[in-house]
Amino acid sequence: MWRIGQLARMVGVSERTLRHYDKIGILVPAAVDRTTGYRWYGVAELSRLERIRGLQRFGLPLRQIAELLDAPETHLRQALTETVTNLRRDIATLAATAAHAEDHLATPMSILPQQATVGPRRLRVRRVRLHHPSELGTICPAPPATLLTWLRGQPTGAFAAAVTTRGTGEQLSLPARTVVRAVVPPSAGVVRAGEDLFGWLHRHQLTITGPTVEDHLMDADGAHAVVLEVTVDPRCRGAHAA
Repeated sequence: MWRIGQLARMVGVSERTLRHYDKIGILVPAAVDRTTGYRWYGVAELSRLERIRGLQRFGLPLRQIAELLDAPETHLRQALTETVTNLRRDIATLAATAAHAEDHLATPMSILPQQATVGPRRLRVRRVRLHHPSELGTICPAPPATLLTWLRGQPTGAFAAAVTTRGTGEQLSLPARTVVRAVVPPSAGVVRAGEDLFGWLHRHQLTITGPTVEDHLMDADGAHAVVLEVTVDPRCRGAHAA
């Protein structure tokens, strides 16, 4: 039999850890001296402690370890399968985060795009045909207003656009969809932000499947903001049609 300090040194854990394991009931001493309060551990407790430490190396929390210590091997294998799945998902998420940060470092941009799911919208619009992006500013009314363009990249000729109207106009319905969204900071122009956004989509091989929505917003204090949204299909990655 070993006292708590001896067992702690043998295994490489702290006495505080062993007391905590005793408190939560996953490693109870073989005996406790009623007079001195000393905890005594035997071979069974040593084996159980090593199993606890082995399960911790798999990344399992103590709550789950407590359920698995005396469970059949099939339960342990199922828990480990779920752990591997979660770890692989976390690794993929971290890899994507690192890739986005590296992309921003390699190609400085005026915006920070992010993917989101948005609900359906109904707009009343007036359609126009333009020859250059600089003409967009001339057709967009004072905020709040929405401008739509059907582009897959920088225009090389005339292109279709639409702008919301407060009177009569064509009713346009946008379904629920996945978008890449970016808020245009005051220091960047909308044209530059649009160029940066299309460049980002191209580098990430996201297929554009709908119009670019340019929302010109204004809050109660009169401050303006522009939000760009490009409809994409996250399942389809490939070349962007012009």
